[in-house]
Amino acid sequence: MLTYIGLLKFTDKGLAAIKDTTRRATAAKEMGRRFGVNMREVFWTMGEYDVVCVIEADDEQSIAAFDLAIATQGNVRTTSLRAFTADEMEQVVAKLP
Repeated sequence: MLTYIGLLKFTDKGLAAIKDTTRRATAAKEMGRRFGVNMREVFWTMGEYDVVCVIEADDEQSIAAFDLAIATQGNVRTTSLRAFTADEMEQVVAKLP
């Protein structure tokens, strides 16, 4: 299972309908399931990013398709970061000479 951190910023459209933000997050979770993506956590934050998500999927294509589907709605702009658990990082560094 691949884990990604999603960093989201509201667009002007998203801010204009800010009262719907939690409803949109619930709809995004449901959409994610159709793509094989699990939105494990959603946090509304203060600072550079408005929302931070922890998402999981079996492959990168599912996450990419999900990100594109969310982006086409026009409420947020997304940045996705691949995240590694400690066990996964151990496998990465084990490959080093």
